[in-house]
Amino acid sequence: MARRTRSAWRATALAIALAVPVAAAAMPAAASGFAGAYLAGIHADLRDDYAAAADFFARALRLDPDNIGLMQNVVASRIAAGDVEDALEPARRLAEAMPANQIAGLALLADELAEGDFDAAAARAADPALNLNPLLAGLVSGWIEVGREDFAAAQTRFDALDGNEALRAYAQYHKALALALAGDFVSAEAILAGDDDGPLHPDRDALIAHAEVLAQMEREADALALIEEAIATGFPDIALIDLRERLEAGREIPFAQVTRAADGAAEAFVTLAVALNTEDADRFALIYTRLAAHIRPDLAKANLLAAEILERHEQYDLATEALADLPVDSVWFVTAEMRRANTKRLAGDVDGGIATLEDLTERYPGTIEVHSALGDALRMAERFEEAAEAYGRAIDLVETPSQVHWPLFYARAIAHERAGNWDQAEADFRRALELEPDQPLVLNYLGYSLVEQRRNLDEALDMIERAVAGQPDDGYITDSLGWVLYRLGRYEEALPHMLRAVELLPSDPIINDHLGDVLWMVGREREARFQWRRALSFGPADDLDMDRIRRKLEVGLDRVKEEERAEERVRERSAGTEL
Repeated sequence: MARRTRSAWRATALAIALAVPVAAAAMPAAASGFAGAYLAGIHADLRDDYAAAADFFARALRLDPDNIGLMQNVVASRIAAGDVEDALEPARRLAEAMPANQIAGLALLADELAEGDFDAAAARAADPALNLNPLLAGLVSGWIEVGREDFAAAQTRFDALDGNEALRAYAQYHKALALALAGDFVSAEAILAGDDDGPLHPDRDALIAHAEVLAQMEREADALALIEEAIATGFPDIALIDLRERLEAGREIPFAQVTRAADGAAEAFVTLAVALNTEDADRFALIYTRLAAHIRPDLAKANLLAAEILERHEQYDLATEALADLPVDSVWFVTAEMRRANTKRLAGDVDGGIATLEDLTERYPGTIEVHSALGDALRMAERFEEAAEAYGRAIDLVETPSQVHWPLFYARAIAHERAGNWDQAEADFRRALELEPDQPLVLNYLGYSLVEQRRNLDEALDMIERAVAGQPDDGYITDSLGWVLYRLGRYEEALPHMLRAVELLPSDPIINDHLGDVLWMVGREREARFQWRRALSFGPADDLDMDRIRRKLEVGLDRVKEEERAEERVRERSAGTEL
């Protein structure tokens, strides 16, 4: 069985993003009650249990109310838990005691923006002691001027952000939003239309904003063409489909991306959150998403990103809460429900997650991504036949499959293969390759499957070599190349690839087992036994025959292969007798 299952924007923004301390060490105190609450808070924080951490730190702070470190812990954990309102009082105390504290300054800045107190927000954002991230400070300062209805000053603020290409692009996008909010759609469209490098669309919302601006200029045909092109280059998106349907129906299309200055400021906070949404910095991203949602509670993408981060932190209840208030008529409802289904699965309620997706497919039967998500959930639940059917319904909705649809055929192929329906699986793998001929994942899965079936080994070798060329640092694909060479009896050629695969994935039991077999065949029997023992120590795993490894350790690979050939001859004779 086979077993393989806005970079430039983000990278540059991450390099300039502010690293906000989330759980600074509190100052020690003597009281045992304090110590217990403080240590419990630290333990909860280490588990990313933000709600519990906030409660314990707040309890400790009541016992030591002037402890600056504890104030910061309370503010950070309450914001991370989504309780920005209750974070404000300790944030004010923290800002008084430590004016340069950034987490307090950010919380208070977000609240001032939410309340429309632009003078106070301007003073805070400009305070050099606070040392805000330059991108955030620049964007927020522009929206503050919008809030003051000084659009000329706002444009100056946005134009001042030109330290590098990414800063300039973000700033110009926000400038376009501000111009559209002011009613200057011609100038806004000129910015969003971009230059020779293409339109200024850092994300999907920018595309929607561009289409809405075109609609205000009575260029609905151009707006529709923009949306059609976006849909044609990927899976139909709920928000894009909704906008296309409204355009086709001739309905009025308002400019809704930002409706007040605070909305733009919330977008600035989300910009930082997206930039920080990496494994090493996603706690900081969570802070920015929560503050963005405080400024603009209906900013669905902030709550969706918060839910995504909280899922990674295994805070499933908080993730569900982040999605709870999204109305059914929101264009983000389907996306939120799909994420909520995934949250249920991760929390252990696999059937509940599948039921949520099944309900969505009944409510939105013509939506490809809903059927695809159901297929994914069923496949992960190892309900492979049903998964293949769900993927099939998604594929049936594609009028003319194009390059971007290869993942659908690939996913259905895996479901068919795991269900034992090889002919259907192979057909889907090959259809995926027709759409995306050099896709490493498809080449590897199909090539590896052919190797395991000992069919078309020369073709399988060619596929896997192309897969390795496409993803040279993928341990599974490198293992596949070594394994097909082993199957072809080219043991010396297989060895360096197997060694490289183990280097890339040192704890994978199957790859260690494969390396042991190759080492045995080149006469390095002691090393082979060592690798087999490693495979056993890392197992069990899907498709890992633990008993076979133990037998290899007992009698050697040559004897095991002789026994397997003898068993195969017995099966062949039995089959002949039955015929």
